Amino acid sequence: MKKFASFLLATLLVSAAAFGQETTKKREQGHTDQNKFRQLKDVLPTPNESRTASGAPGHAYTQQKVDYVMDIRLDETNNKIYGDETITYHNNSKDVLEYLWVQLDQNMRAPDSKTPLARSESASSFISVDNFSGKYLKEPKPFGFKIEHVKNSNGSALSHTINRTMMRINLPKPLKPGEQFVFSIKWNYLINNSVRDGGRSGFEDFPDGNNNYTIAQFFPRLAVYDNVEGWQNMQFWGRSEWALEFGDYDVKITVPADHILEATGELQNEKQVLTREQRKRFEKARKSFKDPVFIVTQKEAEATEKQRSNKTKTWHFKANSVRDFAFASSRKYIWDAMAVNINGRTVMAISLYPKEGNPLWEEHSTRVVANTLEEYSKLTFDYPYSKAISVHAKNQGMEYPMICFNYGRPNPDGTYSERVKRGMIGVITHEVGHNFFPMIVNSDERQWTWMDEGLNSFVETLSELDYDPNFITGNLPKDIVRYMGGDQSNLSPIMSQGDYVKQFGPNAYTKPAAGLYLLRHTIMGPELFDHAFRTYSQRWMFKHPTPADFFRTMEDASAMDLDWFWRGWFYTTDYTDIGIKEVKPLYLTDKPDERTKGLMKKYADYFASQGPMVFVTDKKEDANNPKNLTDYLAGLSAEDRKSIKEAPSYIYQVTFEKPGGLVMPIIVEMEYADGSKKRETFPAQIWKYNDEEVKRVFTSNKEIVKITVDPDLETADVDTSNNSWPKKEDSKFDKFKNKTKG
Repeated sequence: MKKFASFLLATLLVSAAAFGQETTKKREQGHTDQNKFRQLKDVLPTPNESRTASGAPGHAYTQQKVDYVMDIRLDETNNKIYGDETITYHNNSKDVLEYLWVQLDQNMRAPDSKTPLARSESASSFISVDNFSGKYLKEPKPFGFKIEHVKNSNGSALSHTINRTMMRINLPKPLKPGEQFVFSIKWNYLINNSVRDGGRSGFEDFPDGNNNYTIAQFFPRLAVYDNVEGWQNMQFWGRSEWALEFGDYDVKITVPADHILEATGELQNEKQVLTREQRKRFEKARKSFKDPVFIVTQKEAEATEKQRSNKTKTWHFKANSVRDFAFASSRKYIWDAMAVNINGRTVMAISLYPKEGNPLWEEHSTRVVANTLEEYSKLTFDYPYSKAISVHAKNQGMEYPMICFNYGRPNPDGTYSERVKRGMIGVITHEVGHNFFPMIVNSDERQWTWMDEGLNSFVETLSELDYDPNFITGNLPKDIVRYMGGDQSNLSPIMSQGDYVKQFGPNAYTKPAAGLYLLRHTIMGPELFDHAFRTYSQRWMFKHPTPADFFRTMEDASAMDLDWFWRGWFYTTDYTDIGIKEVKPLYLTDKPDERTKGLMKKYADYFASQGPMVFVTDKKEDANNPKNLTDYLAGLSAEDRKSIKEAPSYIYQVTFEKPGGLVMPIIVEMEYADGSKKRETFPAQIWKYNDEEVKRVFTSNKEIVKITVDPDLETADVDTSNNSWPKKEDSKFDKFKNKTKG
């Protein structure tokens, strides 16, 4: 009977509204389509042979390749790094190139860098003498690349122009499609102290006189040239990260002989740099899928750090199909590892950390690496590299292919808070996860920060909850409410270039992650979402996707029109606010009201064609047991009566309002007088004809005593004061506060 009554009431109410429209109103002017459900065709780039309308790479998609052969020397005494690199640039595009662009990221720290001048600065009311001296009295440190030479493959000088963090290589002749160009760069730079000077890489010096080197962005690297941006040669201002090409690396790194070193790629000379015992332990680790195995114990690391070798050792690594290279080196390292089963293939999870990281790091780091590889592989693709390394650094959280630097340090006595532990687990999961986004699904970080940080933060959330079901992720829809409901003048749409985004963290990390969580759990459902997300990840492995490729693939692989979601969540700073405006109890009657009588008279033919009528009223005194309904039910066949129950005892018309700009599903929970509950979800499309309010009729044989919108805070609703009926009574404090406002 519920189904019959709901249909009958809805039909009657809609028909009455239609018949009641007046035609004497003045004709309004036309307008452009501003419906929240209009397609994104006016925003997304036109599909072409390189990037299809489905979101997949097209048959004409091309991608450059850059190979590096490098000899690197770490000078621990002077904290300098020296490099000699040979670069082979493969022009796989269909374009003729007149020059190449090389990134010189270390120049962001150079004395003549424009980065400090691009920051608004005001005088502080107090400042320490040390900070004042460092900022205003001391000469700036001579950071930045010192380019010793740039040469052709034949050894002759190659014309080049340096523009701050970019260097243009002026080609002797245009590089045609299918050709390659080989050249070399010799360079050095002073390494920054990452604790005192800041920075994404550098070194930390310890009181015992030893250093922990976490080295990245350390060599001149080719910028991306693609069929969307051309050359991605935007300056590095210190925040938005990198767009890089894939290639093969052959790297030799010379460091003090007593250092332990790990890096991107496969170690080529294990016998020359590891002891027999260390190799034996590593073989054991390759078979240990449950617990980490120590290759260097804490006792051994403590003994080594008390000495200093004056000899050197060269570590040799090769890596194929990677977009970058980084390494870590110190004599202080404890080293442990364990095996991870990725769909039948063994991958190594590895950690390097000084004793200052224990006991926290030996307990969690490598296990978190293993868990991250397993969980990300389930939602994307099987992790393709042979290892993933977590390196402890006091202040850093940064990612590179196969290796990342992570914070999370206990107190000097080894104690630590739950917050420090959670922070360490979170940053390791996040940075290891970056192997997938953008180290493999290689989006343009300089342009669209959310494509790597946001997508990665979303999968990170699922991985953290797998590691600890009670983990506080900070990336759920409820966690973004305060940000989204804040001052609109201090917000940026997600679809903003990273360097000018306001409130960078929530914008690039939390809001995209929360949006994807909302898509998966509330809008699409895990089955549809996971297939589409996996399709996107696998389509764009080792390629350069754009936002349009992501949006289109998610729709293409799920058969869901999500343009309304992308437009609202990613292109605006609108917020969710859906509430209950009115709940009106209705009653069945055989007495039409005066307005309905007029309609029945005016449209007699129409009403006659409808057969017996049942009416609704909001006046309880007019309620009765309508004879027409009784006759209708009595006239049904025995077969039809099987699906019909008694007429509903309670009928409610609920008006939902939407003060917020975002359209979202309406999740409604009804609580009955007997304590039972029922939920119903209306898709976002319920708002397609009216962006301000919609009505629904609910029928029941039990009295509804409470109605709640979004009871589990799934939609990032910024104001829940209008989410319940009956409306909650204000507390005495709230009443006083509202009174004082007046």
